[in-house]
Amino acid sequence: MTSGARVRRPSHGPGSLLEVAVGEFITRGYDATSMEDLSRAAGITKSSFYHHFAGKEALLRAALERALDGLFPILDSDAARTGPPLARLRHIVRGQIAVLVAELPYVTLLLRVRGNTETERWALGRRREFDAHVAALVREAVDAGEIRAGVEPALAARLLSGLVNSVVDWAKPGRGTTTLADDVARAAFEGILPAR
Repeated sequence: MTSGARVRRPSHGPGSLLEVAVGEFITRGYDATSMEDLSRAAGITKSSFYHHFAGKEALLRAALERALDGLFPILDSDAARTGPPLARLRHIVRGQIAVLVAELPYVTLLLRVRGNTETERWALGRRREFDAHVAALVREAVDAGEIRAGVEPALAARLLSGLVNSVVDWAKPGRGTTTLADDVARAAFEGILPAR
């Protein structure tokens, strides 16, 4: 480094602090992470952290809102509200995967909440609301003959949700994710075995 060159200090705005907090919550677990841990990981004092967020619960709420704010607009899109039920369901699954990849740490945290705090219970309620919408759409697809008769809609919706949510365990942003949404939707709705 030449003399007179400036060392760039990391940004400590709300977005970067939230990113640090999400990383710590995922690594340590929300309950085991203290504000001291968060300030140390961010390289700032606790009072600097409190300048942007009221506390740990406010950080959790902001992170979970970011994950959920990506998911619910999928349900409101034209492609999710009009057309045959199976096409709408495919659109939702592709949208979920796209949000998951774009907001991977935030969705990972969302999938790990257990309902221990008011914010976690709120997030679980929102997830149940999303899942209920998907289950109702599966029921429509069964009734329309687009999904095999006898398929239990609630079970099928849970299986779809499990398939989508499993992506957090192995997806890496930017690596092989350009066709991931279509690939997962194809596997979910067409299967993985060759046609006979």
